[in-house]
Amino acid sequence: MALSRIWSAFIIVALSVALFRFAFNGSQDDIFGRMVTGSSKDEFRFYAIGDPAKYGYPSIDSFTRKVAPYSFKRQDAPDESTKFLLTDNLASDSVKILTGKFTALRAVEYSYVTGRLQKPVDGVIETCKSAVNICLGLIGIMALFMGFMSIAERAGGVRFLSRIVGPFFSKLFPEVPKNHPAIGHMMMNFSANMLNLDNAATPFGIKAMESLQELNPDKERASNAQVMFLCLHASGLTLIPITIIAARASVRAANPTDIFLPCMIATFMATIAAMIIVAFKQKIRLFQPVVILWVGGLSALIAGLVLLLVSMNTVGVNLFSDQLSNGLILSIFLLITLGGLYKRINIFDAFVEGAKGGFETAIRIIPYLVGILVAISLLRSSGTFDVVIAGMKQLFGAFGADTRFVDGLPTALIKPMSGSGARGMMFDTMNAFGPDSFAGRLSCILQGSSDTTFYVIAVYFGAVGIKNTRYSIGAMLLADLVGIITAISLCYLFFG
Repeated sequence: MALSRIWSAFIIVALSVALFRFAFNGSQDDIFGRMVTGSSKDEFRFYAIGDPAKYGYPSIDSFTRKVAPYSFKRQDAPDESTKFLLTDNLASDSVKILTGKFTALRAVEYSYVTGRLQKPVDGVIETCKSAVNICLGLIGIMALFMGFMSIAERAGGVRFLSRIVGPFFSKLFPEVPKNHPAIGHMMMNFSANMLNLDNAATPFGIKAMESLQELNPDKERASNAQVMFLCLHASGLTLIPITIIAARASVRAANPTDIFLPCMIATFMATIAAMIIVAFKQKIRLFQPVVILWVGGLSALIAGLVLLLVSMNTVGVNLFSDQLSNGLILSIFLLITLGGLYKRINIFDAFVEGAKGGFETAIRIIPYLVGILVAISLLRSSGTFDVVIAGMKQLFGAFGADTRFVDGLPTALIKPMSGSGARGMMFDTMNAFGPDSFAGRLSCILQGSSDTTFYVIAVYFGAVGIKNTRYSIGAMLLADLVGIITAISLCYLFFG
């Protein structure tokens, strides 16, 4: 029910903002077309002459940096592909000569471009296609990992893993029987998340939800165990944020790995917050020797990993991360296969049986994913996020607070709803302010501090037919808030 209300609110807010913007700027802003069909992702090439100072830009270079994230590319000389000629004097002889030479060239003032800056976004039609493509892309991955999971279950590997982590998980999931396969499935999901194995984490997570659903007496209402599992999963505990480091390297950051430690601390704090929030709601005592020992052990592991990686350069970190992540996947495949041979089960039949379930699950989540992504698309294309960011900047500025962190917040606002959208916003922020700027670094830390809450809710609960998510969304968003506050604080601590 909570997801239904939030979904409805997203649509109502997005359409209200769109109507407001159309009423005050309808003649210049094709906002309805952008929401339905999207805005162009084509590159707009321009040649600039004259002085942009009277438009608020001290140089053409500063203007170029402003418009770059919006698909505008400056050219050193005009040619047949040039779309705009930017000038401060439309009647000048230079303008007449150039527009006469290139018939497709359109002369406009600098303010024309700055008044129409729109980041490329998908409309609802393209978003529906993207949602289906995401699910189709998951079919092979789901089939592969759930096929190997089926072998592990028949060979007893999942039960073996359950016995190892059982003492700890029995405290967090008291309703799950001892050595139940769900414990092993959850542990494999958490392990994949910690090592940034996105493709592996989803199949393991859905398998864990299916195992927990077998224990759920009310098939349409989330059980305590399912709520705890998803909240811990959505906190996105990651030991090595390799994708963020790679992104910073791609935009030529001076030290791509400098956000490693803040990312790890922020996501760890978000995970601890999620565990405490859900434990409080479910009246679970966390101050028990087993829980303290496991949490302390994980903290020691993180500290050891930090000491190891801070001694490496960027190339060393990337190489270590790649080898660890890929090596773990191949090691899992090898151990499962050897275990199946040792137990003398029909390995290929077990794989095919599990792979069938992966195919069915990927298809089953399409309606849930279409629904949530369309609502998010409307929020983005209507400009709702821009309104929120502008309001926050004015609010904090009115109190005399440092507003540098607000420039990095778009990533945090979009992350609970769209992982790809947040990734795009992170790149936008680094391109606009620079990868080594305060906002650029903060956007990277925020990207690594949590997971996509509403995507997780739609996919994981949708996969098992849960309609009543109870307090899951509230708990996840509170944990996200802890991660955001921690990320901002760490950014000021590490980068001033």
